[in-house]
Amino acid sequence: MINWGIIGCGNVTEVKSGPAFNRVEGSRLVAVMRRNKTLAMEYAARHNVPKVHTTATELINDSEINAVYVATPPSSHAGYAIESIKAGKPVYVEKPMAMNHAECEQINEAAAKYGVPVFVAYYRRALPGFIKVKN
Repeated sequence: MINWGIIGCGNVTEVKSGPAFNRVEGSRLVAVMRRNKTLAMEYAARHNVPKVHTTATELINDSEINAVYVATPPSSHAGYAIESIKAGKPVYVEKPMAMNHAECEQINEAAAKYGVPVFVAYYRRALPGFIKVKN
């Protein structure tokens, strides 16, 4: 079972990814993190999420979480991804992966060093319009 934790509860997690974690077999959304606890609790209530954290480090170190989705502004993607990797937890990072090539390399190097996979939410390449343009 993949027990997801989401860092950042913005618009992208409301309709696309947040609800999807509970709809996929073998996957469930266990915890969310948002600095504003009231807003985090409201999100959790809307999406039936049992746990709320107010810091990324708390969520990353939550023993029930075994995969982390980073859905914050891009400026914090690298830091949260690397912290998750060091904790041994696979990471799914919202696009863009990081602010620049050097940060992407740091994430990839950490993933290789710790043997932890990293995935980026580049779902659009499979949309019909993008396939048509590619063809």
